[in-house]
Amino acid sequence: MANRILIVDDAAFMRMMIKDILVKNGFEVVGEAADGAQAVDKYKELNPDLVTMDITMPEMDGITALKEIKAFDPSAKIIMCSAMGQQAMVIDAIQAGAKDFIVKPFQADRVIEAIQKTLG
Repeated sequence: MANRILIVDDAAFMRMMIKDILVKNGFEVVGEAADGAQAVDKYKELNPDLVTMDITMPEMDGITALKEIKAFDPSAKIIMCSAMGQQAMVIDAIQAGAKDFIVKPFQADRVIEAIQKTLG
């Protein structure tokens, strides 16, 4: 069975890019969210195997959403996505429980490597 993934990013074109990479590599994208608040709701609704989460978003940022999802499900697997120059935020995310991070713009092989490593 394909691993079920939730994509969270406030930019629709970024969600489309990562979805394209995932689908081509046999993963199932079960949902998308445009901000952290939506991400928490979608996680509870869909119970995905993995979440790719942008750090910088309106309403609720990715690190806050990460903490809320981890509080709801301590075994949640979340990979953070960040633009260059957000190292401090990436460290915060890892300390809050993120499994890995991917730097934008996405490189397909790095995305797949991070997901396969996280899913074991």
